[in-house]
Amino acid sequence: MNQSPFFSAGRRALLLAGAALLTATAVPAAEAFKLDGPPKIAFIYAATARDGGWNEAMDNARQIVAQELGYPVAAAESIAEEASALKNAIDLYVQRGFNIIVTTSYGYSDGVLEAAQKYPGVAFLAASGTTNAANLESFYARTYEAWYLAGMAAGAVSQSKTLGMLGGFPVSVVNWDINGFTRGAQAVDPAIRTIALYTNSWWDPAKEGQAAQSILEQNADVIANNLSSAAPFTMAEKAGKASVGFQLDMSKLAPKGHLTSVVFHWDKHLVPTIRQIVGGQWTPTEHGAFPGMKEGVVDITPLGDKVPAGARERIAQARQQILDGSLAPFAGPLLKQNGEVAVVEGQHPDDATLWAMDYLIQGITGSVR
Repeated sequence: MNQSPFFSAGRRALLLAGAALLTATAVPAAEAFKLDGPPKIAFIYAATARDGGWNEAMDNARQIVAQELGYPVAAAESIAEEASALKNAIDLYVQRGFNIIVTTSYGYSDGVLEAAQKYPGVAFLAASGTTNAANLESFYARTYEAWYLAGMAAGAVSQSKTLGMLGGFPVSVVNWDINGFTRGAQAVDPAIRTIALYTNSWWDPAKEGQAAQSILEQNADVIANNLSSAAPFTMAEKAGKASVGFQLDMSKLAPKGHLTSVVFHWDKHLVPTIRQIVGGQWTPTEHGAFPGMKEGVVDITPLGDKVPAGARERIAQARQQILDGSLAPFAGPLLKQNGEVAVVEGQHPDDATLWAMDYLIQGITGSVR
């Protein structure tokens, strides 16, 4: 496992603008995009493709794209999150006739926009990106939906009524995972609290292990990991506690205590989107694509044996309600840690409000400051 390239640490300040994510330099297309030449697809990774986390989930989708669509598919690994490195990689692919480029890191956002402007006949899909254009669409998933269900599982097994969750940086997409997890747990037991710790890194096994140990020492009996390292699962397993994984199925890392993992199925977005591109039916959305459980892009893995039967039924019901739109994880009333109303009763946050989620909710110990 290598560092997840989901975001570049050097670009955190920009992400803290939250509401700007997936909206920056949005340029809606006046008509459907026309692909220049026969379809050839290239994926670009900031680290090794089989990293055990973010990249591996994306690379699994790459393989399915190749199998289902039958077009030529290539991949470049360990392309630095620098404009020149990305530019060189894209130039080489375009020269070889590749005209659908999938970039897989937030740190590529500015560079991929420049490439889109340079190559108007090439389609660009940017995972976790912040830029959009007539031939460029950024995309991410509604991960908070699946984290809500994972929180229900954690709340159902917790005896201490104390959960723990590790995150990388206090940015919107991490905050809504922590909040969604806690919200789901509180749906099972309103008395449950969550200890949130940010490691200020996307990959640091030593730091993640120390953070997990610290949470366990505070009487938490479930550790949820919003990162990719095996260390938190190892710590939880040694302590005889439960755990929840992210990005891929992490059950093998904690065979006794694993409850479920929140996982990506990026092929569910990429396959139909690429079909639209090839068919001349793709018009990039102004603020990027934001699929969720309904589209099959994010979900939870089968529940572990520790989750009781009654809880399984409630989780299955909640899952169906999220799919049919009758359950919104952040439906009001939703209160911030300081008691301020974040969402009033009878409403739920729109996408712009979600991207600006710079707070944690009541019931969480930890700070985004």
